[in-house]
Amino acid sequence: MFILMAVVFVIGYLAIALEHPIRINKAASAILTGALVWTVLMLGRETIFHGDAAHSDHHVLIDHLLHHLGDIGSILFFLMGAMTIVELVDVHEGFRVITDRISATRKMPLLWIISIITFFLSAALDNLTTTIVMCALLRKLIKDKETLWIFAGMVVIAANAGGAWSPIGDVTTIMLWVKGQVTTVNIITKLIVPSLVCLVLPLLWIGRTLKGHVERPDMVVDHTHHGGHVTSGERILVFALGVGALLFVPVFKALTHLPPFMGILLGLGVLWVVTEIIHMRHGVDDRGHLMVTSVLRRIDMPSVLFFLGILVAVAGLQVAGHLTMVAVALDHGLGNVFLINGAIGALSAIVDNVPLVAAAQGMYPMTQFPQDHIFWELLALCAGTGGSMLIIGSAAGVAAMGILHIDFIWYLKRMTIPAALGYIGSIIAFWLMWH
Repeated sequence: MFILMAVVFVIGYLAIALEHPIRINKAASAILTGALVWTVLMLGRETIFHGDAAHSDHHVLIDHLLHHLGDIGSILFFLMGAMTIVELVDVHEGFRVITDRISATRKMPLLWIISIITFFLSAALDNLTTTIVMCALLRKLIKDKETLWIFAGMVVIAANAGGAWSPIGDVTTIMLWVKGQVTTVNIITKLIVPSLVCLVLPLLWIGRTLKGHVERPDMVVDHTHHGGHVTSGERILVFALGVGALLFVPVFKALTHLPPFMGILLGLGVLWVVTEIIHMRHGVDDRGHLMVTSVLRRIDMPSVLFFLGILVAVAGLQVAGHLTMVAVALDHGLGNVFLINGAIGALSAIVDNVPLVAAAQGMYPMTQFPQDHIFWELLALCAGTGGSMLIIGSAAGVAAMGILHIDFIWYLKRMTIPAALGYIGSIIAFWLMWH
């Protein structure tokens, strides 16, 4: 049963990767994989746990499942809340506040501008929220699909690199920060240079072939609604409230210690009430398309379900002990902190980085690696940036894949090499700094 679970996961992963050739939506493959992994786990629990009464009891496994669903649900609710806010700003033409001020049309300068903005915004927000915002922005800036996907790929790399050096920039750095393995000032000073290397090397690589000017999308004006035109004041108000709601999330978390999804729901609630009041006098016939109830239909639910399926499947592998077994094998087989963390980062492109970091936290007590030890710093860097090598290797990648419908195989061909170059370069930069 232990091997069967791994086989089910690998087959499911291949089905996700080959979504277009086999013509089965990746969300369907992910949901089926997640359900089958847990089915095999439950039916074969005595085989997997070798008769251990505490683990063979199905109630214990159900408790594990519900515990993981709590963590997964908090990510999904955050994702849906952030996507709704971004779509609401989008339908109110709020992103024109930014796009009208971006005059660069040559591809390379624009790519550098977008990537640097993403890098620093990700450190202030987090990589997932930043990617959602930047992908919405890219749709307003770029018409050509190939160019759009290249820019989106760089946004994923930049968001993950930017999230690695900030204690609130990525889920894994938050985990290490909350448990006291890293401190704020230390992780910023030690990782900002390697993270910049992780960004700059892919930019230089892509710059070899990216030439010419960007073609802007045609402006579509909806004349079907007499009161549907959004005024300049309304556009700025919704944009300011939307961006403010996203920026408020880390502040809300620091003040209340509630999970980030509560902060995003608070911001969405405020924005919902304000937009209802703005459009109240116009009526549903005139401005129904601007209401949150209409915007919610634009949320890409298949991507949310895909995220659910893949995280549930990985949680099953974690409960069954697959990830711990991998961590132990890495520890015994490699033994060097650079090799161990480098392998963990590479693995995080295939399975979620959160359980991998959790397994490492459980394996290595702080008596062995004290606070701000090189091991924890390198773990934050590798786990945060390694996922960029595959489109489904990070929350940022999954969000970009869903919003812009990026193909897995396309990303593998175009973005994996520059992402890997940046990943390896960041580790080398860290090693040089450490020495």
